[in-house]
Amino acid sequence: MQLMVINGPNLNKLGSRDPEQYGKATYMDLMGMLEAKCTERISIRCFQSNSEGRIIDLIQQAGEEYDGLVINPGAYSHYSYAIMDALVDAPIPKVEVHISDVLNREDFRRNLITAKGCEKVISGKGFEGYIEAIDYLTGVLNGNQCV
Repeated sequence: MQLMVINGPNLNKLGSRDPEQYGKATYMDLMGMLEAKCTERISIRCFQSNSEGRIIDLIQQAGEEYDGLVINPGAYSHYSYAIMDALVDAPIPKVEVHISDVLNREDFRRNLITAKGCEKVISGKGFEGYIEAIDYLTGVLNGNQCV
């Protein structure tokens, strides 16, 4: 089973960017945690981009080459109809993850445009939200959960 994880703008700055919202762990810490989740049965490829077009390219690639997708679109989640369209078009199960609790932050953060292209949204669970997303996808792909 191959899963793609896409992280959007500013997530490369984890650890130094607003630690009150995102914690002190770095992007490399997140990558290490996801790598530890890999097994003989689960392969995870991670990407990060600050570019909307690159994220769309990665979603399209995921739809063609991967079994499932975890995405944290960062601020693009609040206004990128182009990313939402790419997610809707990708014929694989998808989970949107947000490290902070976006539903209890500023008003504009509550509008999750890209979530409309995903089967599930996980918000406010820190890095553990990624693990929950991977567990959800493996359950769906193994026929143990409904999308």
